[in-house]
Amino acid sequence: METLLVPHSALTRLQVEQLRLLEVEPEQLSACGDIASALYTLATTSADAITGWALLVDQHPRAFLLLMRAPCVPAWADPLAAVVLALQVDRQHQGRGLGKACLQALPDAVRRTWPEINQLTLSVDPRNTAALQLYRSQGWVDRGEAYRAKVGFERKFVFEL
Repeated sequence: METLLVPHSALTRLQVEQLRLLEVEPEQLSACGDIASALYTLATTSADAITGWALLVDQHPRAFLLLMRAPCVPAWADPLAAVVLALQVDRQHQGRGLGKACLQALPDAVRRTWPEINQLTLSVDPRNTAALQLYRSQGWVDRGEAYRAKVGFERKFVFEL
């Protein structure tokens, strides 16, 4: 299995169509949203402030995420950070380490795209134990409460570049 994290802009027409079919489990929608919303956000936000990344597995998109930077970062994020949003792994391919592959490839991708960025950050529901375990296992640090969500407070996780 060959994995490669590539910018959305580098996808072929066929890969873009395949990406549009990406689905997460229904219970994950509140955390990461759906692919249509992520692609809409990518298309309607300044290209200087947002990038989309697809994880290709044997040349097929199986995961996707957005990276956002100032001036579009949320109030809880450091202005010099890139915020990870909408990390989605296709439901048919979950449990195969693709989220981990995204997180491992992300620092180099950010350094190449936005060399002035010194930190990655994201927020996660503290009840999402699988996500908490994944982020911690990849060196992300829990920096406390990020913001008040629908139920309780999200946790802010940071990865220093």
